[in-house]
Amino acid sequence: MSVVSSEITRKAKSNLAFALGILPKERRDDMVVFYAFCRVVDDLADDQAVAPAKREAALNAWKDGLENGFADPTPFQREVIGLRDARQLPTELLVAIIEGCKMDLRPQRFGTWEDLSKYTWKVACAVGLVSVRLFGCTHPDADRFAVALGHALQLTNILRDVGEDLSNELRIYLPLADLARFQYTERDLVGRVHDGRFLAMMAYQAERTEAFYQEAKAIHATLPAADRAALVPAAIMEDTYRTLLGKMKRDGFRVFDRRYRLSKARKLAIFSKHLITRPTLSGE
Repeated sequence: MSVVSSEITRKAKSNLAFALGILPKERRDDMVVFYAFCRVVDDLADDQAVAPAKREAALNAWKDGLENGFADPTPFQREVIGLRDARQLPTELLVAIIEGCKMDLRPQRFGTWEDLSKYTWKVACAVGLVSVRLFGCTHPDADRFAVALGHALQLTNILRDVGEDLSNELRIYLPLADLARFQYTERDLVGRVHDGRFLAMMAYQAERTEAFYQEAKAIHATLPAADRAALVPAAIMEDTYRTLLGKMKRDGFRVFDRRYRLSKARKLAIFSKHLITRPTLSGE
């Protein structure tokens, strides 16, 4: 693992980077490289100081390099290719993550959950599908777990970031059909109208999110012990984001005027709970 990968992960200070600390060193090093890849392509898409066309070109260069080989790869690109080849990661999953980032280049709208799910699959489920391979899972149902949890985590992010996304070029990730279901309009959302219609609509989104958490939990319970042990970082992520969702619900989804987060103490408590109760991980 290069200094570049570890520095990118350290600076991100994300919940995922926090959860990786529980992994054996070899798997942790692999995940740090993969996380750095996700961070790099996501930052390329989000850099508002760069014109969208240039950002798209940079993401396309990554896509082409993964599919056809880099003509003159940087040390970090060589590291990503090395990880992919060593762990036999499907190139299409890495490309899907890039395609998901490309969807964020320009504001768009999602008509239905089915439309939005194609986005959440690329930016979250594909990440989970790579992760379970790097964690060392072997049972095929680990993929089903990764997809369900990916949708749940990304939906939690979407609910948390409603106000922040509006401030970023009026981005809206909530399905427009769901707004209409509660007679809440796009104009209401842009106007940050926080009323009974909004609360009902957000509760509806939270129910969908909880259903994915429940699906992931049910699949997890059926996995072999070795896979459950390997998935401890995912369990930490699930617990962290589900707690965050509960905090938003209890607070009435005040997402227009605050960004919800868990305290470091709360995250440490979640981490410690899973550290104490986890089975022994292979490689320790």
